[in-house]
Amino acid sequence: MLGGTYALVAIGYSLIFGVLRLIHLAHGEVFMVGAYIGLEIMLLLHVGPVVALLAAILGTAVLGIVLELIAFRPIRRKGGSFLAPMVSSIGAGLILQEVFTKIFGSEQSDYPSQLANNVYDLGFVLVSTTQLFIMGTALVSMVVLHIFVSRTRYGIAMRATAENLEIASILGINTDMVIMLTFAIASALGGVAGVLVGLAYTSVSPFMGINMAIKGLAIMLVGGLGSMYGAMAAGLLLGVAEVLCVAYLASSYRDAFAFGLMIIILLVRPRGLFATGISVER
Repeated sequence: MLGGTYALVAIGYSLIFGVLRLIHLAHGEVFMVGAYIGLEIMLLLHVGPVVALLAAILGTAVLGIVLELIAFRPIRRKGGSFLAPMVSSIGAGLILQEVFTKIFGSEQSDYPSQLANNVYDLGFVLVSTTQLFIMGTALVSMVVLHIFVSRTRYGIAMRATAENLEIASILGINTDMVIMLTFAIASALGGVAGVLVGLAYTSVSPFMGINMAIKGLAIMLVGGLGSMYGAMAAGLLLGVAEVLCVAYLASSYRDAFAFGLMIIILLVRPRGLFATGISVER
């Protein structure tokens, strides 16, 4: 369950890096915004998590497009340093964090579940309705993304743009539209992860995106730069590693154990588990 939410955030990083060779450092705050959209929809409309997920997908997709138009596209067109859009995205993330701190306060907000908390014995593990919903939503999101990227016209255009943006543009692909769509999809996945984390931990805060952003970046590196499937596998691996550490060692070692495992993997395979041949330089 935890690994599935990590994977959704890391996939967003991988999609944007694959197309632009840039790291979207406000992606953690987009994840946080998605959690709060789901929270407010459930509280105001008294609906279940499915409607909250749909609202978070729509809201964060629009937010992703706005961030691309404001924080990335103008700088990209002026041909500045590749660090400039990253710095701009840091500023956008800080603005989002401060705005939501002003609106909701710096304390954690309780997250309603709206799901019957039944527990099922599968023989080797006990799972709750909430856990099944989270795992099912994460897996469905990954399957839908795979179908979109591999079977649809825009998905193929995304893959072509990721291979070489300039050549894709010469061949007639509207690369600006593809980049905008990539930001929308990546942000929507972050919004889904935000709602799922809210359901899992029953609380959210304006600062929840920081830790998730760091782990998402680390997962992308372990999975392989720009590899969507590598992000899926590495996210699931990190989630399982964290839970096993809490179960058999101590909760205080959770992050140290997980990141130590990542360091070992990168020492063995410096380009990640699923290297794609993508580098920072085109």
